[in-house]
Amino acid sequence: MAKRETVKIEGLAELGKALRELPDRVAKNGLRVSVYAGAKVVRDEARARAPKAQQSLGPNQPPPGTLKRSVIMKHIPELSSLTRQTFFVTVRHGKKYRKQGKKGNLSQDAWYWRFVEFGTRKMAARPFLRPALEAKRREAAQAMKERLQQRVAMEAKKIQHKTLGHSGAGLL
Repeated sequence: MAKRETVKIEGLAELGKALRELPDRVAKNGLRVSVYAGAKVVRDEARARAPKAQQSLGPNQPPPGTLKRSVIMKHIPELSSLTRQTFFVTVRHGKKYRKQGKKGNLSQDAWYWRFVEFGTRKMAARPFLRPALEAKRREAAQAMKERLQQRVAMEAKKIQHKTLGHSGAGLL
């Protein structure tokens, strides 16, 4: 089983209060898009760090670039709630595509990613996922903060507009 790294941002009491004041759907969606923004930063860095073979490795081997193409982020609804959203940045494996795209076989089955990340008895580790998280941890947290601020402001403006529209107050 692959190891998991968790990024937890603490000390945001004001954020929690603001989220509780918003409707549940707005709070959940706002939090999800902000965590998405942070996960995207880490995913992009992992793709940039993923090693790529310089040439074809043979007829029964994945084409060069498969590992880079296979780095994905995935929302996990089962581990998410109103106050918690979970995204995994991982490598897609076990899914084969044949004759896809203009270049032919662009398989996304990077079944070997664990060997690259953690190494084997015969091969040194060439980690790319863990260093991507370490390198972009602060940038990801900043992206989440900025996106959440934008989303809360946007939703607050919508709520204010609806409130003004229903109270009989007119806009000048």
